[in-house]
Amino acid sequence: MWVSYPRSDRPLPVFHALLTVEGRYFPAMFEHRSKPLLSRKRFIQRQVKYALFAVGFIGVSLGIGVWGYMFFGGFDAVDALLNASMILAGMGPMGELPDDAAKLFASFYALYSGIALLTTVGVVLAPLVHRLLHSLHVEQDED
Repeated sequence: MWVSYPRSDRPLPVFHALLTVEGRYFPAMFEHRSKPLLSRKRFIQRQVKYALFAVGFIGVSLGIGVWGYMFFGGFDAVDALLNASMILAGMGPMGELPDDAAKLFASFYALYSGIALLTTVGVVLAPLVHRLLHSLHVEQDED
């Protein structure tokens, strides 16, 4: 599937068009500081969208961990869920791992989980921090 870029007649892949807005790369995800503060309703919608993305990301990450502990560690579903949840939350493993393959998986999953936790917190807090910073930059009308 191809689209035309506004400044050129040559066709470009769709993903290229998705990365551009008004002919610019890396579009601003939030409103510029010169724009008015977003309404409370629209802000709540944005926050819910980001929270749902974070929940989905946590769900996929937890699923990867459960699968890995079941496949490599030989744990049953409940023990695999417990270990994956504890690692993903940054608490540490709960059971002994039987062999080197399970230990390698647990090591890589722990590294991934640390990054996933920070990413999830960043995704959830981004709209809140932006709104706070944006509210500090809004110009007040002088009466």
